[in-house]
Amino acid sequence: MTSIIEYFSELDFEFVKNSLWLLLNGAIVTLEITLVAVSFGVLIGLFVGMAELSSYRLLRIPAKVYVDIIRGTPLLVQIFIIYFALPNIINMRIEPYIAAVVACSINSGAYVAEIFRSGIQSIDKGQFEAGRSLGLTWPQTMKMIVVPQAFRRTIPQLGNEFIAMLKDSSLVSVIGFEELTRKGQLIIAATYRSFEIWAAVAVIYLVMTLTISRFVSYLEKKYNSKGHR
Repeated sequence: MTSIIEYFSELDFEFVKNSLWLLLNGAIVTLEITLVAVSFGVLIGLFVGMAELSSYRLLRIPAKVYVDIIRGTPLLVQIFIIYFALPNIINMRIEPYIAAVVACSINSGAYVAEIFRSGIQSIDKGQFEAGRSLGLTWPQTMKMIVVPQAFRRTIPQLGNEFIAMLKDSSLVSVIGFEELTRKGQLIIAATYRSFEIWAAVAVIYLVMTLTISRFVSYLEKKYNSKGHR
């Protein structure tokens, strides 16, 4: 007990203050890669989600295989495949940033696909029939009637995916990409002040996730209120 008290009494949080700028730079990179990955994930997920609902087997089966494989394997393994294994196949080195974005985007796309699929399936079939009665084609019905409603309903799930990817992006530190977690590792390697730095990293992640969570709640209330007018 005495050794624990002595350890905490020796903590230097002034050191954290001096290291804060480096950690905040890492946090900005973390937000950047998360935003890019989820943006690509939304594009991938929208098309894959609709493909899963298609009556054409050539679209439906590959979409389901993609979702099952990506959701059934760890993101860390996917990062290793993109960064270490793929260059051996294409005979070309892949930069850590590119590998991180590609792996996180592909991973996010599978989860977003399931979000959109469930969102589209939650729309009443009468909406599809209404589009057909107006002379709209199936793609036009999806674009103009179904997808906007499904997007509004899936805002909470998309927000959760963004937060999950924000935290999971720490895994790209294993390939040397200098986001928030990697910045913390580098500072600790040079100073050996592990508790202070990891505590600061945890607080920064917490602030980011809570801020995003509040923003998602605001969007949900805003779009739901519009939907009920």
